[in-house]
Amino acid sequence: MHKVVTENSSGTNIKVIIAIAVIIILHGVGLVGLSLPEYRDWFLSMTPAQLLTSLVIILLFHRGWSDSFPIFAAAAFWIGFGAELIGIHTGYLFGDYVYGPTLGPKLWEVPIIIGVNWFILAYLTGLAFQKIPNDYYAAFLGATAMTAIDYILEPVAVALDFWYWKFDIIPVGNYLGWFFIAYIIHLIFRKAKFEKQNPIALALLLTLILFFTVLNFTVVE
Repeated sequence: MHKVVTENSSGTNIKVIIAIAVIIILHGVGLVGLSLPEYRDWFLSMTPAQLLTSLVIILLFHRGWSDSFPIFAAAAFWIGFGAELIGIHTGYLFGDYVYGPTLGPKLWEVPIIIGVNWFILAYLTGLAFQKIPNDYYAAFLGATAMTAIDYILEPVAVALDFWYWKFDIIPVGNYLGWFFIAYIIHLIFRKAKFEKQNPIALALLLTLILFFTVLNFTVVE
């Protein structure tokens, strides 16, 4: 019996190592490709696929498949997507901006993949603070982390045609809106009753932060 458990554990560890290696390699290759002007357009066209690959890896290694998890995932997707709809069509929440072609097919002028992005960031930052006992404090930290990531992401997104801001100015209100929406999603994450464990989450989160940090030096003028 002990031997079987050890083998299963060893097999799981190998799968985690392979998944983390895939995450690092994909983002490393993407980083190089986006940093080289002659290859940038092709790598930009792969942006939705990159996000979907991250989503698949997250779901493969997520451990808490109770009924509450898909409800949280759907809530994160639609709250994020709905906030973007409001932002695009009214200028409220984030400011005046429009999406470029990079993020793929759009629904009502908002890329469908943006809802996936909201879920991924909320999930990863939520797991980063899942051991904090107070739900509201943990949601505050998670929303703060998401807003900090957006701060790193914004200049890169503009440089790579993800979206464009009116007068080319990123408003302070964008970050306030991000924090507000992220806080709501994080509260749902905390209240949802599912096991909040994923062995690749921290590696993916740190990889994303490093990815966009380096791009600030290689693609932002």
